[in-house]
Amino acid sequence: MTQADYSFVTAPGALPLLGHTLRFLRDPLRFLRSLPAVGDLVTIRLGPFDALVVCAPELTRRVLLDDRTFDKGGFLFDRSREFLGNGLGTCPHKDHRRQRRMIQPAFHRGRLPGYAQEMRAQARAVTDAWQAGRTIDVLAETTTISLRTTAATIFSAAPAALRESLAADLVTLEEGVFRRMLLPPHTDAIPTPGKRRYDRAYTRSQQTINRIIADYRADGIDHGDLMSMLLAAQDDLAAPGAEGARLSDEEVRDQVMSFLFASTDTIGKALAWALHLLGRHPRIAERLHAEVDEVLTDGVATFEDLPRLEMTRNIVTETMRLYPPGWLLTRTTTVDTELGGRQIPAGTDVVLSPYQIHHRADLYTDPENFDPDRWAPERVKAIPRDAYLTFGTGARKCIGDAYAMTEATLVLATIAARWRLEHTSGRRRVRAAPYALALGPKELYMRTVARAGQGGTKPQDAAPAQATANRA
Repeated sequence: MTQADYSFVTAPGALPLLGHTLRFLRDPLRFLRSLPAVGDLVTIRLGPFDALVVCAPELTRRVLLDDRTFDKGGFLFDRSREFLGNGLGTCPHKDHRRQRRMIQPAFHRGRLPGYAQEMRAQARAVTDAWQAGRTIDVLAETTTISLRTTAATIFSAAPAALRESLAADLVTLEEGVFRRMLLPPHTDAIPTPGKRRYDRAYTRSQQTINRIIADYRADGIDHGDLMSMLLAAQDDLAAPGAEGARLSDEEVRDQVMSFLFASTDTIGKALAWALHLLGRHPRIAERLHAEVDEVLTDGVATFEDLPRLEMTRNIVTETMRLYPPGWLLTRTTTVDTELGGRQIPAGTDVVLSPYQIHHRADLYTDPENFDPDRWAPERVKAIPRDAYLTFGTGARKCIGDAYAMTEATLVLATIAARWRLEHTSGRRRVRAAPYALALGPKELYMRTVARAGQGGTKPQDAAPAQATANRA
């Protein structure tokens, strides 16, 4: 991060040397929610470094739209590049257009019906193992569904053991990078147990993906998955008569890491939050169950069911408003620029928070309330266009937004058709765990209740073993 003498208001409560680091580490979500009251542009200090937090939705949109001036960078992305590489989600502006152009066909809406088959199959496979009356680790279960789906759509031909090894390493990397991004780079040399675990996971993950790439190149078969498409992708802006450049092994590996993390972590955590919120709002859960009972024909949602799953989709949208997986974003200014009538020097670290925007009372009525109906056609027009940033906006809007919404909606509907999840005693209050790149719940355990006539395992049939295991 760049030290600079900003002419902006500074957030209160900075300590000598540490600045706002302790406040940020103690409760980052609360700290971010407090900043709009200070100003639209607020300086915070993390140790010896300064960063500029953008709190106004219209200014946040301006930053996201101008990705040439406000390029990917800053303490968050600089650290995340360590294990995600230079993939679509982390690459700078100079690489982004080419990468997106080559990768876009893999996320064409025409491919969603095929992906949806894997989504429903994996949702059914995981939930078939649930037993009525058992307590499950909800996040572990939803992450398993998402992970298996992502693995099947990225490299369906890879051995299951390699996919499982990669998944475990991804969890270790994602947990470690947030802690590392708040520490000075020289601390990387300290061989703590966490640092050693991180390094081992990083090395192993790179080796695993390299092996899968080599296997795919060797067999030369188009498996119809994302890996096959990445290996076959060509830059369509090549000179007339020339063959377009293809992605190198390193570029393919970086894209795979980006997709694995973005899909698995984002969708798994969003589904876990949705089930938690439904457990706290039984009337909304009843409406969800009524919808899936009417729409689904065999207890498993299909791609063709999506237009009629309006309540389900609104629940997913509202869940990701309250708990946007990408809760914190950083950018770096590439040139001297202006924002909100103020001059910002080149090299400034800029912080954006969809979570902060989503919880503003001037943008949302009763913003802390779980209200899926705010996304109904008759009410959604009242929400400003700058107010919902779960998937970003502009040229760098999430390339997999339709994929993510399709999976989350289909999986939630499939779960709701057969199961109702209720909070165990004393566990209705679940805290967010923002010490990761994606915002997830901390210690979310719920009891499975089979819905009458929907095929759930009866309590007397349940085996004594615990239903939940982190199969990822």
